[in-house]
Amino acid sequence: MNRVYNFSAGPSMLPLEVLEKAQKEMLCYGESGMSVMEMSHRTPEFEEILHGAEDALRKLMNVPANYKILFMQGGASTQFAAVPLNFLSEHKCADYIVSGQFSKKAATEAKKYGDIAIAASSAGSTPTFSTIPETTRSSFRPDADYVHICFNNTIYGTKFHYIPDTGNIPLIADMSSCIVSEPVDVSKFGMIYAGAQKNVAPAGVTIVIVRNDLLGGARPDTPAMLDYKLMAENDSMYNTPPCWCIYMAKLVFEWILSIGGLDEMKRRNERKASLLYDYLDSQSYYTASVDKKCRSMMNVVFITGDAELDKKFCKEAAEQGLKNLKGHRSVGGMRASIYNAMPYEGVEKLVDFMKKFAVNNPKGQF
Repeated sequence: MNRVYNFSAGPSMLPLEVLEKAQKEMLCYGESGMSVMEMSHRTPEFEEILHGAEDALRKLMNVPANYKILFMQGGASTQFAAVPLNFLSEHKCADYIVSGQFSKKAATEAKKYGDIAIAASSAGSTPTFSTIPETTRSSFRPDADYVHICFNNTIYGTKFHYIPDTGNIPLIADMSSCIVSEPVDVSKFGMIYAGAQKNVAPAGVTIVIVRNDLLGGARPDTPAMLDYKLMAENDSMYNTPPCWCIYMAKLVFEWILSIGGLDEMKRRNERKASLLYDYLDSQSYYTASVDKKCRSMMNVVFITGDAELDKKFCKEAAEQGLKNLKGHRSVGGMRASIYNAMPYEGVEKLVDFMKKFAVNNPKGQF
């Protein structure tokens, strides 16, 4: 088996143990005589998978009893519309903190449905979105129906180093690129949502964790598939859910629990991130311009300062089995996404390659 180290921002690596278990059950899940990919979502076997996934996630994240866990479709970007459709219920206004491209897109989408204000933004930082804007409770309108943030910014390599104090205003967080990477106090949020293709499962399922008292306020014209209350009442099965992805998510949740839960996951992720950031901070060939207090554990961005060198770096790294290190097309450079399933050895190999590349490619040649 010749597996590479996949540094893609998503879909990302999955734990080898999970892939091996899925492989064993590919043709026949349990005594069902069929694959999960062939299985009706109305069978007892799949209901067991669905409830097992929910129970494992609830235990893993210590989700309070007054929160529903939903498995939805359409990716996190679909939630950009679902959130205002469900929660712009009382005052028809909401506040957004813009700290990257996805929170900006979320705000743009929400403006179709109500009065949306940008409470804070790091778009004007140098480089753009290289830090997280600071807020206080006074940053938000007292009549806002909710405040929205993107907790970890995949493209720019930043992460909220604090949970904004919104008082009694529900805080809604897109955690697509950091969910189940470390402990988080779910009770601080009205809702958390996350596309699963970075830390949890293949692309195709979106996790929604929503407080019960926020259900039921959807606009009358909200599409049925985006109505959180309707999805909760139907146990995430208003229509056929992404069965295989939910099954894979269940396996990943169980894997994390088996290694010691989110405390151990955080320890592993901090160790990987420290290895890479410590090297970046120790030299001058590469530049990591993210504000140090806002650095992401999941997405590490850096550049050489020469676009041709960056291109050469990514090409030669791929030849060494270090795949998908090219930065997002909007910013260039390099991005190492070191999600949960990336082993420490993968980061070690990356740092070793970075050292050799710097020696073999002195600047000024291009």
